[in-house]
Amino acid sequence: MPTKKVVILDRDGVINVDSDAYIKSPDEWVALPGSLEAIARLNQAGYRVAIATNQSGIGRGLFDMNALNAMHLKMHRVAAAVGGRIDAVFFCPHTAEDHCECRKPKPGMLKMIAERFEVDPEHTPVVGDAIRDLQAGAALGHPTHLVLTGKGRKTLAAGGLPDGTKVHADLRAFALDFLADAQD
Repeated sequence: MPTKKVVILDRDGVINVDSDAYIKSPDEWVALPGSLEAIARLNQAGYRVAIATNQSGIGRGLFDMNALNAMHLKMHRVAAAVGGRIDAVFFCPHTAEDHCECRKPKPGMLKMIAERFEVDPEHTPVVGDAIRDLQAGAALGHPTHLVLTGKGRKTLAAGGLPDGTKVHADLRAFALDFLADAQD
């Protein structure tokens, strides 16, 4: 039995608009419609929200920690404005060439979240728009959820989703479906 109720979300393409050119500043960080309200709905149902996000733009020199902190400050503020709370943001600043343990699809960030929040992965959903988000979750036994925002449609079309992955139109649909299932 989990000690706490936590949902783990990817950031770009799940909570905010994604870009192949990377999100590099607070001005470029734009919430997807309904995503922040979905976080608020999860919070109201007793769930804490943690984010696990690859941010290789730091390792590539496209933006620095000050810019990342400013983006996350904006994210926290706009979530709070609609009654939402993000309890923690875990990020990997490395590029794939660094071969670190925290960059998804490796599960390092998710292990850190599980330890910090004392959760059982089996009862802690991971929501993402890319196969690497789902692979990181599946590696530890998390229930995996694909949203069709961001890279989600391409991810679904490519196939190869971890067994049992549930598909949702967006984060709002995930929150509604997940909370309905949790009541059953």
